[in-house]
Amino acid sequence: MRLRFLPLLAVGLAAAPAQAQTTPAPAAAPADAQAEPVLLWRKSGKTGLGLNESLLSSNWRGGGVNTIGFNALANLRANRKSGPHSFDNEADFLFAFSETKGLGYRKGQDRLYLDTKYGRAISTDWDMFLSLNLLSQFAPGYKYDKDATGNERARQVSDFFAPAFITAAYGFEYHPTTYFHVRLAPFAPRLTVVNRADRFVAALGDKPYGVNPGHSTRFEVLAAQILAELDKNISPTVNLKARYVLFANYEHLNTQEIDHRLDLGLTAKVGKYINVALNGIALYDYDQDSSVQFSQGLTIGIAYAFQNFVDEKK
Repeated sequence: MRLRFLPLLAVGLAAAPAQAQTTPAPAAAPADAQAEPVLLWRKSGKTGLGLNESLLSSNWRGGGVNTIGFNALANLRANRKSGPHSFDNEADFLFAFSETKGLGYRKGQDRLYLDTKYGRAISTDWDMFLSLNLLSQFAPGYKYDKDATGNERARQVSDFFAPAFITAAYGFEYHPTTYFHVRLAPFAPRLTVVNRADRFVAALGDKPYGVNPGHSTRFEVLAAQILAELDKNISPTVNLKARYVLFANYEHLNTQEIDHRLDLGLTAKVGKYINVALNGIALYDYDQDSSVQFSQGLTIGIAYAFQNFVDEKK
């Protein structure tokens, strides 16, 4: 009788592994149920404050005067990339002044720069882009000279939004590295704003910054712009930042009337929060002056920098 059950037992043992192998595995989670990647805004900022002061007693025989100076700078960025699309935003501020006994308040450097750009990648290193930027200043500026009788005088030559340059640019951007890019915009209309242009006529001539008195704006539609930026750490403690802008009006396309502006900043960290900064601006604008204008400032002060990402090496 036992022999009769042996074939049945053999069949049962053979079927057990087969059933185990055909047991369905737990279903994998559908792809659309997985978490979507977070689109990160790459944020960074550099800020600095500087103060210099000289205080002399009334009987100081070495000569000199009391003076105090102050400067502040800030550069803030917020960039985002999603597939072929990119959004880049920058705010760049610089202000410096001094107060000198016998001379009073003197502004040294003053810059207000805002830029926003949308880009659409067409290759690894090239984008099509459109951008909008603003360049102006915070405080009034004066020209100091002597009148016909030899007396010192101060004549106002600029103010907040006087001038202000608002430029919309359309073209192509080349970005071979993470720290350098250049924008080539064959179409870059610019609006020049000079609030109450008539108050600058005595110091600057009949058309302050190219704007006719009685008007507050000048619109240059047919124009081109080239903008190149470099922001590179040339050593662990030294950063070089440079921005060059060329603006050309097609209606006056000659070398004499093409505008050029170069902003340079070299910052060296002495300690965790102490830095030395050298800033300079070189400007050629035929509507302002037929010669090159420049300003330079050297400061020692406190600095703070932050970013929410790790620099990419390329």
